[in-house]
Amino acid sequence: MKNDATLTLTPSVDATAVEPATRTVYDAEPPAALLEYVSTGWASPPATVEPTVRGVERFRARRRALSAQFPGEALLVPTGHEKTRANDTTYRFRAGTDFYYLTGDLEPDCVLVMLPQTEGGHHDILFVEPRLGKTDSAFFTNRTKGEVWVGPRLGIERSRDRFALDEVLALSELGATIARAQQGPWRAARGIDPELDAALSAQEERDAGLATALSEMRLIKDNFEIEELRAAIAATARGFEDVIRALPGASSEREVEGIFNLRARVDGNDVGYGTIAASGPNACILHWVHNDRRFERSDLLLLDAGVEAHTLYTADVTRTLPICGRFSPEQREIYALVLASQRAAFAECRPGRAFLDPNRAAMRVLAHGIERLGILNVRAEEALREDRQFYKRYSLHGVSHMLGLDVHDCARARQEIYRYGTLTPGMVLTVEPGLYFQPDDLTVPARYRGIGVRIEDDVAITAAGCEILSQAIPSETNEVERWMARVWDSAPAT
Repeated sequence: MKNDATLTLTPSVDATAVEPATRTVYDAEPPAALLEYVSTGWASPPATVEPTVRGVERFRARRRALSAQFPGEALLVPTGHEKTRANDTTYRFRAGTDFYYLTGDLEPDCVLVMLPQTEGGHHDILFVEPRLGKTDSAFFTNRTKGEVWVGPRLGIERSRDRFALDEVLALSELGATIARAQQGPWRAARGIDPELDAALSAQEERDAGLATALSEMRLIKDNFEIEELRAAIAATARGFEDVIRALPGASSEREVEGIFNLRARVDGNDVGYGTIAASGPNACILHWVHNDRRFERSDLLLLDAGVEAHTLYTADVTRTLPICGRFSPEQREIYALVLASQRAAFAECRPGRAFLDPNRAAMRVLAHGIERLGILNVRAEEALREDRQFYKRYSLHGVSHMLGLDVHDCARARQEIYRYGTLTPGMVLTVEPGLYFQPDDLTVPARYRGIGVRIEDDVAITAAGCEILSQAIPSETNEVERWMARVWDSAPAT
């Protein structure tokens, strides 16, 4: 990075014309008289105090915990920018996970800088886009920042009220602060803000250490986070019922996706990940998100979906539903085996057990089950050997991952803490065994080919064992059939 105290990482807004970066070939050049006219005659904004973000003390405590891990080092954590979808249109912005975890701020373009203090600890500075207001003609001319285009930003004063950091400054001052930070040791969260990444010198190992620390902090959820996950899961349950209600008149995976995603936007911020609405043989494709197949009434629908709450915590639940409302004998047989493996995994979800123990328990049940079905060409115990693992031809994936602000949360934690670590109260993980019999797999009896079943629940580790947060969403075969019938019976007549 240039050692330049005047460095500005975000373009300043030109108040006299449309910015080249935000102007298109179809924009008109506004005359000076128009710019002057639109910049006058506006009432002063009301003098209100922005309410403090919910959980502000938790965000502050997280910053203090991070500060304690890196004494004497400056820390830079950006939230990122809107990303281009095509030409001059962007995807809906979603705040960077680490930035949100430390601040509670959902706005784009912001940067958190924690500067070390000589007396110990850090001075926390939030850099934000100033609120232009309507006396600046950019509100009218700037299609990416102007209020008439995208709505008002919180700005400096309201951000100060809302997030209660030590200091809130304009983004135009970020360059000078970074130059100051680089006079001593520093670390940055990478891969979120390309502009900031390009301006900073490379120090891969140090920056990776910051990412790891933040991931490992998120391994343990507090009560506030658990409640947010409960809310996301409850909204997800409503989304599943929306889908069930619509199934008798639906004919395609795309309809299922749209119905669930509507619930995600009504009850939450968005979906936490691309909705998987996989019917028939598509259920054998783990991350099927094309969702472009027209289904048959005899098909199973594997719906893997989660609502992301307004606080960005996401559910991750899978149910495999018989589209007609009743499992066929073959579907029921495979489903029951997957459910039995999930229950075996639940029994291992308790403090002191290895993170991999639920997976081992589930795989043992699945391997013995597919041996009984005549699918394995060896005994189950041989298929389970580390140097064989033949059962993976049909189960394909592990049973668990951490869940929280990201659907695959804490992904930068060390393997010895996460994958090879120990379950601890406050951890939230998925338990999601599955069996997938590809339609062209000649090792599988023909009657099972094309059947894919996954059952996924979200589990919180407690002092006493575990709590299945998504338990209210039916999963046993008879319960699923009764659930679907109940939803259909309660649907308003059309």
